[in-house]
Amino acid sequence: MAVRERAGDRRMAANVAKGSIGNLIEWYDWYAYTAFSIYFAATFFPKGDQTAQWLNTAAVFAVGFLMRPIGGWLLGRFADRFGRRTALTLSVTLMAFGSLVVALTPGYDTIGVAAPVLLVVARLLQGLSVGGEYATSATYLSEVAARGKRGFYSSFQYVTLTAGQLVALGLQIVLQHVLSAQQMESWGWRIAFVVGALGALVAMYLRRTMDESPSFEAESSESRGTVKALLRYPRACLLVVGLTLGGTVAFYTYTTYLQKFMVNTSHIAKDTVTWINFLALLVFVILQPLAGKLSDVIGRRPLLLGFGVLGTLATVPLLSALAGTQDPVLAFLLMLGALVIVTGYTSINAIVKAELFPTKVRALGVGLPYALTVAIFGGTAEYVALWLKQAGHESVFFYYVAGCVLVSLVVYGLMGETSTDSPLEDGD
Repeated sequence: MAVRERAGDRRMAANVAKGSIGNLIEWYDWYAYTAFSIYFAATFFPKGDQTAQWLNTAAVFAVGFLMRPIGGWLLGRFADRFGRRTALTLSVTLMAFGSLVVALTPGYDTIGVAAPVLLVVARLLQGLSVGGEYATSATYLSEVAARGKRGFYSSFQYVTLTAGQLVALGLQIVLQHVLSAQQMESWGWRIAFVVGALGALVAMYLRRTMDESPSFEAESSESRGTVKALLRYPRACLLVVGLTLGGTVAFYTYTTYLQKFMVNTSHIAKDTVTWINFLALLVFVILQPLAGKLSDVIGRRPLLLGFGVLGTLATVPLLSALAGTQDPVLAFLLMLGALVIVTGYTSINAIVKAELFPTKVRALGVGLPYALTVAIFGGTAEYVALWLKQAGHESVFFYYVAGCVLVSLVVYGLMGETSTDSPLEDGD
């Protein structure tokens, strides 16, 4: 019996690893855009001041998020009807194609307005991919994990999500040391997108060898993956929106936007900022499974409440202090403090959402309301921040982030403990 149990644990771990590697590649491609946009902004847009060019790239970043609800719907529906494994393979294929378009598109000086148009097309494809990737990956990791270990294994959603950002930043550090600033802005940034496309080929192979989710194989309902079936669970859908609102704004503020914030507001050198981001995110990755395991012991709700309270109270002081310092060590500690706070959300948000829905609509239920919320609030966080900075009211953004977290805190206070009352535990 013990031998069989160990074999089952190894198979479960292997499936989680294969799914997670693909997730890492997907999010590497997604975040490579943000990490390298400080170099390619001048390539795709007309000459102007630095903030204006970054505002343009932030707008395209936000446009990519508009496709995430469509991806959450299409690929979530596909995953509920035809299987998690097939949907995950399709999503990484779309991401690879989008990365190739970015890598190969000539600049504005060569093809004019077609350059930003193609950049938008590439981000739309990647947004479609990520919208489906999150839903299906969160669902798959939750379903293949054993009872009592779901928090730990589902936390690898953000381990690999953030690891993808780390790989992008790591490559940026290497290229910054190998290439000159002029070479980076001229053609060096394209290397990142070629690497992402090649990595996706490996992920496609690994995902084809994964086992299908046992929960999906046991589900025989004819109404799998339909919006009509999903609308039978309005409370769960609204909970996903409320759960996500503060977490997504805080996450994209503390990770993707802080790189530009430290350069543009704190006036810290670009290469130093890259190192600050890399080291802070490395610690953040390590925290995810620890917090996920903790949620298996004490429940999901205490972690969410901790994030809500600290995020509401500490965001304005943290960002205000960061805006006023040029000390790299202090900047690192402030960013790390923010990431420790948001861990209460990121480590368990995938499993909490999966625990709200039955198998027949789980991928669609996790993906569609989540993607809508992220598109409206997470994807626009950087644009709102830069717009307010350009308007001379940057500090207003600090209160905006805290306010969004406060809304989610109210939801966390009113909801129940999902780990003890879930269709996922009932095998539904």
